[in-house]
Amino acid sequence: MSAGHYSALTGPDVRIRSGAATHVGRVRDHNEDNLIAEGRVYAIADGMGGHAAGEVASKIAVQCLGELNTREHVRSEDVVALLRRTNREILESAARHPEQTGMGTTVAGLTVVDAGGADHWIVFNVGDSRVYRFLGNRMSMVTQDHSEVREMVDAGLITAEEAQRHPLRNIITRSLGTEPGPNADVWVFPPHPGERFVLCSDGLSNEIDDRTIMVTLQKYDDPQAAADALCIAAVEAGGRDNISVVVVAFDADEDDNDEADTAPRHTLMPT
Repeated sequence: MSAGHYSALTGPDVRIRSGAATHVGRVRDHNEDNLIAEGRVYAIADGMGGHAAGEVASKIAVQCLGELNTREHVRSEDVVALLRRTNREILESAARHPEQTGMGTTVAGLTVVDAGGADHWIVFNVGDSRVYRFLGNRMSMVTQDHSEVREMVDAGLITAEEAQRHPLRNIITRSLGTEPGPNADVWVFPPHPGERFVLCSDGLSNEIDDRTIMVTLQKYDDPQAAADALCIAAVEAGGRDNISVVVVAFDADEDDNDEADTAPRHTLMPT
């Protein structure tokens, strides 16, 4: 169900701790989610497509993203280019294997890039998998869902509360595995000591609310314990979809980042 590890970001006084958990849920007969939580790369991919093809698409996504761990220096442009390539590889696999026709996947992730000669986080997403950021006992959703109900909320047609129960809440407007390739949202911002991130598929966010996620982060310092608890809570709440979650904690000497600008900067991946 889970796996955890520790790794360095930069220097002896900073580190990233992480934990990951996934579960098939109570309804589905197989798990089409895939995740990566190793090195400097953390991502969730929620596959879609019949005959286990969704599992193939999500696996391609996390395998491609894992290549970032082999590079000494990564820039935001490298992440953007890799997401484009991932989209092509999913399409090429479907072309070679007709049973995979129509497969696709969401992706939401977090990794480290060089921006202006310093390490920064980059958060990226396509679809409705999410990345939350928790800092100073406050939590916010960094990503924005690419979904029908999100567009309806933005247009003022329904409220955010109504969106959680809306029958179209599972209809996404962007995914990897499409032609032309989708735009991915990208945010770049410096690390700040004490911050945590939760990456999750909609199998988690559709079952438990944001407050439950935040309270779990407050309760468990260990990212693995937090990931396990969130996954179990989603199963117990219904488990109507596959559930995947990665929790990442950034620990550092407070003096190293007192002047850090912690506001995420949002950009769009061009087509």
